[in-house]
Amino acid sequence: MPRAGLTRDRVAEEAAVMADEVGLGKLTLAALAERLGVRQPSLYKHIDSLAGLHRDIAVHAKRDLGQVLARASVGRSGADAIAAMSHAYREWARQHPARYAASNLMPAPGDVEDEAVSVAAIQVIADVLSAYELAGDDAVDAIRAFRSTLHGFVSYETAGAFAWSAHVDRSFERLVRGFIFALTQWADTDTHPALDPT
Repeated sequence: MPRAGLTRDRVAEEAAVMADEVGLGKLTLAALAERLGVRQPSLYKHIDSLAGLHRDIAVHAKRDLGQVLARASVGRSGADAIAAMSHAYREWARQHPARYAASNLMPAPGDVEDEAVSVAAIQVIADVLSAYELAGDDAVDAIRAFRSTLHGFVSYETAGAFAWSAHVDRSFERLVRGFIFALTQWADTDTHPALDPT
């Protein structure tokens, strides 16, 4: 039986759940239509293409991740906030692998909604890192490093690349602690010889 009240948001939400089950690359409109109890042409009332559906999943995923990070860091500051946010990021990514993949899709030029949710998620990180009083390029570098550090770890973990005997949770804890320690020295790196462009 067709589901009543089908909307673009509802289609994207169900597609995100399905993608987490089968993989973003294996999500098909035919299978989604069957899951929603409608004929495939009916989906085109709410989406324009599979690529458009991926975009909608990405917008939902970025908004969700931003909210997860905000909830994890609320009422905390400094190292405590960074640690809580890092663990929330990792757990969300592990629970929602396809949505996590979609959250890393870049907005198309001129896609105001996608750009807004992308910036909002990054702003949560920027707000937490502001406790270290970084400004300008120092702040940008720290945000990039934080995102790259977590993304690299999570990507390897979800791909099953951590096969050695050392406990993965311990490795993650050390990674987060190492990043927090690096932040305390962050502004001093401008004088490091290895980073001197001359």
